[in-house]
Amino acid sequence: MANNVTSKGQVTIPKKVRDRLGIVAGSAVAFELTDAGEVVLRPVARGGGRRPAPAPKSRFAKLRGRATVKMRTEEILALTRGR
Repeated sequence: MANNVTSKGQVTIPKKVRDRLGIVAGSAVAFELTDAGEVVLRPVARGGGRRPAPAPKSRFAKLRGRATVKMRTEEILALTRGR
């Protein structure tokens, strides 16, 4: 996965990598240089520990829940179908 570096030194972390490491907006990450000259990207837990952040929930998870409308199915269908 090759990416270009912007003029500000920024690079986009591919979604596949973000999902695997549990990196979400606002997550802290650390870049480490190995003796072999490779760069390792690690998620940093809040508080400075080395435990990775939990995997992000599905983008639909926050939309799941219970309906609060006390309508019968027929009434809802009538509204959506314009009857």
